[in-house]
This record gives sequence, C-alpha cells and structure tokens, in this order.
Amino acid sequence: MLSHSHPGTTSSALTRLSVGVLRLVGADPDGYAHLLGLAPEHLHDDAYRTPSVTTRRVADLTSVHVSWPEMAVLFARQSDVGALGVWDYLITAAASPLEGIRDASAYFGAVADSGTDGLRVTEDGDHVTVSHWNQADMEHEAACAIRAYALGLYRLRLGQAAGRCLVPVRVTLAARAPRRHDLLCELYGTRAIDFEAPDSSIVFRAADLRDPAPHVQPGLSALLRKHADQSLASAIPLHSWLDLFRAALAAAHEGTAPTLAEVARRMALSTRTLQRRLAEHGTTWSGELDALRRARTTRLLETTDLSVDSVASRSGYADARALRRAVHRWYDTTPSTLRSQGVSTR
Repeated sequence: MLSHSHPGTTSSALTRLSVGVLRLVGADPDGYAHLLGLAPEHLHDDAYRTPSVTTRRVADLTSVHVSWPEMAVLFARQSDVGALGVWDYLITAAASPLEGIRDASAYFGAVADSGTDGLRVTEDGDHVTVSHWNQADMEHEAACAIRAYALGLYRLRLGQAAGRCLVPVRVTLAARAPRRHDLLCELYGTRAIDFEAPDSSIVFRAADLRDPAPHVQPGLSALLRKHADQSLASAIPLHSWLDLFRAALAAAHEGTAPTLAEVARRMALSTRTLQRRLAEHGTTWSGELDALRRARTTRLLETTDLSVDSVASRSGYADARALRRAVHRWYDTTPSTLRSQGVSTR
C-alpha cells in the first residue's frame, strides 16, 4: 500500500470534486481547462492520478472567488458518499467509525497527495483526535479551506458510519480567524472552534466512535482495502507531458498496434510536433513504443498462461518469431525462460 501512494499526485475523484466547486463559483474554464490532468479522458477516469500542482492551482483559483470558510463548506456540500471513490466507503463500511477512520488514515494516499497532506488518528483515554496536516502556512487561503473542509468531511463520514449526527468536543484550525464563524459552526456542529492553532484537528468522544456501526456487512472492509490496494498499484500518475503521451500511447495500444499518426491525433498534435516534443524530453517514438511493448510482453509472460502467439498479438508483434527476437534483445533469453524465471531480480 505505502509503496503505491504516488506522492505528487491526487486522485481524479478529488480533482473532479475540486473542478466541480470551481465551476460553481463561476470561474472561467479558459483559466484552468488547459492544466495537466484536466482533459476529460483523464479527469473522468479513476485510473489516472492528477498532478498535485494542478489540484493546488484549481484550489487557488477557487479561493479568488470566495472566502476560505465558504470554499470549505462548498466542498463539503458536494461531498456525497462515493464522491471520493473507495476511500469514502473505507470509513462508512467499517465495523465501527473508529476502525473506518483508521482505514482512511492508512489509505490516505488513495485520495490525496501523501507527500504534502496527511491524516492522523490518535486516541487518548476518553477522546479520539482526527488531525489533518499540510505543508502550507495559515496565510494561504486555499490551504486553510482544504484543512477546514477535511475536518468537516471527517465529521460527515464518521456520522454516516455511526448512523447519527456526531458533535465534536472541539475543533482547532491552523488558520486565521475569519470575520464570520457561522459557516464553520454549521460545518462542525459546534461553536467550540479555536483558530491560529499549531495544527488542524477535530476531537470526538471515544465512545461515539467505538460503538458498532449499525449496518455492517461482514468482510466488506477487507474487500474495500483490497480494492484500494489494487487501484493504487495500477494507477497511472500524471506528472508531466511525457506521462500524458505514455497514457495516450498505452490507450492506443489496446488490442492493436498503435501508429505515430494515431497517437498524435489523440493528443491533438501534428506528427512532427509530437516527435519534436519527444525529442525535447530525451526520447523517441520508437524507443517509447519498444518500452511499452517490453513492459506488456513481460507482464503477460509472467502473469498469464497465454501462448507465445497470443502474447505476441497482444503486444503488437506480427508473430511469435518477432516476439522471440525482441525478448532475446531485451533479456538475452527466450520467452519460455522468461516466463519460468521472471526478471524481477535482473
């Protein structure tokens, strides 16, 4: 799980939520539609991970239109269960709210950038503290909104897990006190909010979180954790233009042998421009195609019982002979040896 947290990226589910709020406040799409990871084929596909710089830019643009408390509440109002994918259900499907928020902490990287933000759960006698941290200071409006939203979201999900409204003991926010507190009081269900705190946290009575959830389905939490692991392991992080190209190449490779012209069309570029951009990134069309075929061939040989002819077809080779030549060039061995021994230690 931890090896697949993909620092530097956030889930496309979180990005969709952020973009949805940005649209609600009336921002001009021309100011953000071009950002890396916001193309419809990436934004609406949970396989992709959005660059954190894009998510932060979307949040900054939102904070231009509304105050940070308003922004936090807008995020919360758009956060129905499932809006953040499997991560939401880790909380609401657990045997108790406390177990659910522990799972949410362990799998925080499934939804957010674990390199810049974090969720901590600490127990101290009669109380449980759920903290959210990020690296930005309390002068950063968008960061204050995200912290405030996160605490409100934790309260919302824990209440859904418990089957009733939960009232926290207190809330602390690493943010300057706003002019009006009413929106935040509504978000947290309490007026016991301290500002300019060293960290952002929401404290509950331990008994409220330890009570069994009313609608538990035995075994569901284990399935959700497995699904989260698989989703993280297979995620496609987008950090740069080259990542976008490789995603387009992989999509074009499904069931066929991709051509330079086809991938260029997918990326709305001319073939000449695409080749030039590849050169700027220190690579070539043939090199990228060979790397993709190598990865796909290796995976199919090591994880399936497909015949060599079938692997060749699925990897874009004309026949088994061409695939054998490629495997020999890559690994100085044969497909059958590669299948039996693997290449993980090579």
